Amino acid sequence: MRYLKYIFLLLVGLALVTLAVTNRESVTVRLLPEGLGNATGFGFAATMPLFVVIFAALLAGVILGFVWEWFREHKFRAEAAKKKKEATRLRAEVQKLRSSGETTDDEILALLEKPGT
Repeated sequence: MRYLKYIFLLLVGLALVTLAVTNRESVTVRLLPEGLGNATGFGFAATMPLFVVIFAALLAGVILGFVWEWFREHKFRAEAAKKKKEATRLRAEVQKLRSSGETTDDEILALLEKPGT
C-alpha cells in the first residue's frame, strides 16, 4: 500500500512539473480592473508566470477548504470535549466508589466491579 502512495505522489509531482514547464509565459494579475484601479489609486498589478498563478489559486483553495471545515466541525469537537470531560468525571467517580470498599445493591456498579465478565 505504501508503494501505491509513492507512485501516486510521483505521478502528481510529474503532472505539476509538466504544468509548470508548459505554462511559463508571463501574465499580469491585477487586484482591481485597470480603470477602477487608476481611479482609486490602488491599482496593484504583478507580472508572474502563469503556473505560479495556478499553483497559488490551488493553494488558496486548499487553505480555504481546511479553514471552512475546521469552522464547520467546531460543534463536533466541542461535543467530543464535553463527552471526554464527562467520561473522566465518571471514571473518577467509579474509582472512588471502588476504593471506598462499599458494597451496593446497584446492578450497574456490580457489573463494573467484575472486570472479567
